[in-house]
Amino acid sequence: MKKKKLAISIGDLNGVGIQLALENHKNIKEFCNPIYCINKTLLKQTSKLLNIQIPNDFNLYGKYKNFKIKPKKVSKKSGQFSYDSFKTATNLAKDKKVDGICTLPINKNSWNKAGITYVGHTDMLRDVFKKDAIMMLGCDKMFVALFTEHIPLKKVAHQIKTKKLTKFLIDFFNSININSNQSIPVLGLNPHAGDNGVLGNEEIKIKKAIKKVNKLLKSKFFLVVPDIAFTPNFRKKYKHFIAMYHDQGLAPLKALYFDEGINVSLNLPIIRTSVDHGTAFDIAYEKNNNLSNKSYINAIKYLK
Repeated sequence: MKKKKLAISIGDLNGVGIQLALENHKNIKEFCNPIYCINKTLLKQTSKLLNIQIPNDFNLYGKYKNFKIKPKKVSKKSGQFSYDSFKTATNLAKDKKVDGICTLPINKNSWNKAGITYVGHTDMLRDVFKKDAIMMLGCDKMFVALFTEHIPLKKVAHQIKTKKLTKFLIDFFNSININSNQSIPVLGLNPHAGDNGVLGNEEIKIKKAIKKVNKLLKSKFFLVVPDIAFTPNFRKKYKHFIAMYHDQGLAPLKALYFDEGINVSLNLPIIRTSVDHGTAFDIAYEKNNNLSNKSYINAIKYLK
């Protein structure tokens, strides 16, 4: 089978992304033909700092402003580069010059310092493609899709509207390769899923959305009490879960599969995955930092 061509956006150069790219080039070549969105000057600088030799077949793409890399630091210049690297990768996918994108970690504060208004990769993809991109995180053992993402907890309840959740569930179902007979748990917002209105009535809206979608798609979404959703016996039966808010889904996911998890952008005309960890400034550019590559390798494998 022909290997897919993948664009790799490097992320924040003051973090661990470039180390992952250099150290794992040989590994990921088994699954794809990678194109790295970085220039020769910046790559040589990182190679010297890391004391890692640049592979001969390390294929580069794009033009970027050069700057002095400052390991572990939040930086306007590194923020701008990580944005430009991602934009280059996105354009390659948009123009069908690559089959997908894998993104290495950015620093949101660095983006902010660079004057970039997007909250992150997914936010930018929504704007570029004018589509409601869905953030799904996990690994082969379990995936969690987030109905709301990077918003304050106090605003979550106001976002739960039947029409909005109905569209989300339809888009999610149509974006994943799933057997129509497979049931998908949808977590309630409140303890005990509202306990029939005693602890909140958001679940009434959730149930209405589920009923509409199941009737329309012949799908099998169902409401579940949040505190039992990730128990061992429950997880044995289901692979995909819908969480109402960020930490509801990601706290248990990361407790279980922190090193293995990836981020997948669904409901887009392009395929994009990412590592499910940050820039790790605390260990960036340190010798013998034992950097785990599980998330990166899994993100590549998902695209192959």
